[in-house]
Amino acid sequence: MQLLMDFPATDAAWNAAFDADAENRANAGLTLLQMWRGADDVGAVTCLFEVANRDRAQAWLDTSAALGRPGVARFLTTA
Repeated sequence: MQLLMDFPATDAAWNAAFDADAENRANAGLTLLQMWRGADDVGAVTCLFEVANRDRAQAWLDTSAALGRPGVARFLTTA
C-alpha cells in the first residue's frame, strides 16, 4: 500500500520541518519513495510513501493534522 500526500510548502522552513519529522514517519511505518515539487507551483510538494502499517500511518496523519501540519492524503493500492 502507498500513501500519496500533497503539502503546501511555501518556504524553506517547510523542508527543515519535513526532515525533522523523519523519525516519526519511520515509526509510523512510512518510507518516502519519491518527492516532487510542482512544475508550475513551487509551493506545492507531493510525496509518495510506502506504507508498512495503515493504522500507524493513519495515526501519524491524525497527529500531524492536530499539530497544524496540513496536507491532503490518500491511501492507494495497485489496480
